[in-house]
Amino acid sequence: MSTLSKQLKRFANSGSLRAIWAQLKHLPAGGVLMGRIIGTMAPYTGTVRPEILALEPGFAKVRMRDRRAVRNHLASVHAIALMNLGEVATGTALLFTIPDGARGIIVHLGMDYLKKARGTLTAECACPPISGATKQQYELTADIRDEGGEVVARAFARWQVGPA
Repeated sequence: MSTLSKQLKRFANSGSLRAIWAQLKHLPAGGVLMGRIIGTMAPYTGTVRPEILALEPGFAKVRMRDRRAVRNHLASVHAIALMNLGEVATGTALLFTIPDGARGIIVHLGMDYLKKARGTLTAECACPPISGATKQQYELTADIRDEGGEVVARAFARWQVGPA
């Protein structure tokens, strides 16, 4: 594990990431940088090169650009790339909602594929208020839309949250 990865893992809590986002969100490439930070902390997530468009307690909006690395043999975005985008949208919404001292882990992830996904895609997830005082599960949904605003896929994620 690289030194940068080790340092980022140390800061992988909701309070630290909220502070980092507060500094990055005003920069021209702040969303790209935040996506890279998240992708460094969770390496597989980084494979879709998420770009954070909006992030606040209770809400996340994440973009994934269409490129050869996320395509399938049908010239559309691969199903697992879509699922990865759905997971990062639900995960960042949750992470920015849980209180300091709590942590979350995904325990179920499902997906409805509604039409072929092509072009730049955007996933949005709204998250209810969450208490980290006791172990509890939360169901979150992320709609993934194409550039025309049509929902191409919908992710269903169950996250377990509890004290760290």
